Amino acid sequence: MPKIKDIPKIDRPREKLLKKGANALSKTDLLAILLGSGIKGINVQTLAKTIITKFNKDFLNITIDDLLTVKGIGQAKALQVYSAIALIKRFYQEQNSTDLIINNIQNVLTLAFDIRDKKKEHLICLHLDSRNALIKKETLSIGLLDKSLIHPREIFSSALENKAANIILVHNHPSGDPSPSKQDEKIAKKISKAGKIMGIALLDFVIIAKNGHDSFYQTLKYDNNLDYVADDFQMGLFDLLEIEKPDYKNAIHKVNKHYFQQDKSKNGYFQLQNR
Repeated sequence: MPKIKDIPKIDRPREKLLKKGANALSKTDLLAILLGSGIKGINVQTLAKTIITKFNKDFLNITIDDLLTVKGIGQAKALQVYSAIALIKRFYQEQNSTDLIINNIQNVLTLAFDIRDKKKEHLICLHLDSRNALIKKETLSIGLLDKSLIHPREIFSSALENKAANIILVHNHPSGDPSPSKQDEKIAKKISKAGKIMGIALLDFVIIAKNGHDSFYQTLKYDNNLDYVADDFQMGLFDLLEIEKPDYKNAIHKVNKHYFQQDKSKNGYFQLQNR
């Protein structure tokens, strides 16, 4: 098996990068530079090509354990590759989260790309302001999604902390099938009901998977005719959140009706605005 020193200098990855720039290099060449060196009997380009071939479609979701299954990749090299991917994701998310207006499903899918092919179920929450601008993307749970584990209290306490006016939940299906399950329907209904009472709209509950995505938007948009909490609804709220109702001296009355306004983009999300 040829060694790097046996390859003409102009065709070696590092020299090619210096002379021609990154666009002249293949993915294998770029990964070879990141790996730095191969092992006895396997040169670095062969090692890089093995990784690219094995994980090409799922490369951005690769794990340290995945990398360790490749012959010639030890812990040090696995950490090098994994850290580089994590750094790229971090910069991408930060650059795309500044005043990002979520007005259609594609915005949501872009923000949730990192959980699409995860082997465990993930639930993330997009906290939005009244313009539907992203405030924060937060992972709420990892593991089997169960309505008994996904409690409105945790979701809305975080939403209140982040001063969110609206939220969007995104959940992946490791099976690859995005079709909503009965459990998904129960969770969406429970969170939407709590949000309606609290005045924080669940704009969408999106399921993302390798074979596509699905959305509860059409169902939820008819539920989002929000009012502030009225005295008649207080007990329902505390029952739903499973906490004891406080003893208020003065009743809370309905104030400041809200309405939804369609965003200019086709099939866009509604924006919650004060009248």
